[in-house]
Amino acid sequence: MAKKNAETQPQVVPAGYVPTLKKVYKEEIIDKLMKQFSYTTVMEVPRLVKITINEGVGSATQDKKIVEEAAAELSIIAGQKAVVTTSKKDVSNFKLRKGMPIGTKVTLRDVKMYEFLEKLVRVALPRIRDFNGIAENMDGQGNYTLGLKEQIIFPEIDIDKNPRIHGLEITFVTTARTDQECHALLTAFGLPFKKHNN
Repeated sequence: MAKKNAETQPQVVPAGYVPTLKKVYKEEIIDKLMKQFSYTTVMEVPRLVKITINEGVGSATQDKKIVEEAAAELSIIAGQKAVVTTSKKDVSNFKLRKGMPIGTKVTLRDVKMYEFLEKLVRVALPRIRDFNGIAENMDGQGNYTLGLKEQIIFPEIDIDKNPRIHGLEITFVTTARTDQECHALLTAFGLPFKKHNN
């Protein structure tokens, strides 16, 4: 039990520590996007503001323990404590009452955000079988949502200890004004979008 609690405890960030992708953004990505979009000032260059990870657990309405396990699992994946989300209204078809736990989510910023993004790009996505890139689901307002079918692509998750497979929805919120700018920013960070054969 003590081991599980230790895994979900927030890690102390050493003074002066700068995540690798944050350095890459400052030293490479800003210049690249300045040239690509002919910005006149650095302030115009889009940046990543936050990453929100949602995990819906449909069966949680019948078993509260499932959503608690999912929250603990998401906390380990994100490196930050996840919170339980509850339904905002009654839905009789799903035997859902307002206030019932239906999933879990976490919002990452700054250090945690960059560390999660690096793990996603360099470790998790390459573990997907027959992977050929991610879809371009931009929302027209500079944000992007990535849907993953299985949380077990993250190395922290032991399939033997976590037999339940859950999907994840990862939303990247940026200051980009267009889909094109958002796409360019996330591509520069290493997100492998599907190649188009034109």
